[in-house]
Amino acid sequence: MIAWLSGKLLNKRPPSIVLDVNGVGYELDAPLNVFYELPDLGAEVSLFVHMVVREDAQNLYGFMNVKQRDLFRSLIKVSGIGPKVGLAILSSLTADDLLACVAHEDVATLVAVPGIGKKTAQRLLVELKDKLAKEFGSIAPDTASDGTVGAVSEERDAIAALIALGYKPADASAAVRGVAEMGMTSEVMIRAALKNIGKGRA
Repeated sequence: MIAWLSGKLLNKRPPSIVLDVNGVGYELDAPLNVFYELPDLGAEVSLFVHMVVREDAQNLYGFMNVKQRDLFRSLIKVSGIGPKVGLAILSSLTADDLLACVAHEDVATLVAVPGIGKKTAQRLLVELKDKLAKEFGSIAPDTASDGTVGAVSEERDAIAALIALGYKPADASAAVRGVAEMGMTSEVMIRAALKNIGKGRA
């Protein structure tokens, strides 16, 4: 079982990362939040790994820290949540965002994640609350009460949408954060970011 890899970053094209570890190339899928923290190509990087072995494949999933990996492992144990949906959740929400979401039983935030319907969100909250409380202690970060979690989630939704449209992660992040203001929805951020990108190309 592979639990951790350290090597040279050869490629980073969401959702895949390729690491050269002593001359062997390892391909890992990762949530978008990992891509925001990756160094430039050719640099050394270390990732915590979850490995899934099936009859027809051996899949690796990479994370920047143990907290992200453990949350991913908890997510995919929920009925109806596979690795693809687990990555989508951790692409839209940071680890602390997700913990706060579960602590406050925030169905609306989860439903905004691609691939998550209302029933799935409700089931996920029920199954995860006690489990995450035992694993992580308090699951309500201090920042949850000031609206920061919701604002960050809206930004990440907008960034993910731009990446899905074909923009590079760094460009999508810069475009959204250049227009984001407190209280803006992801839809408004996307429109504003696309407008600014359009002006830049004019």
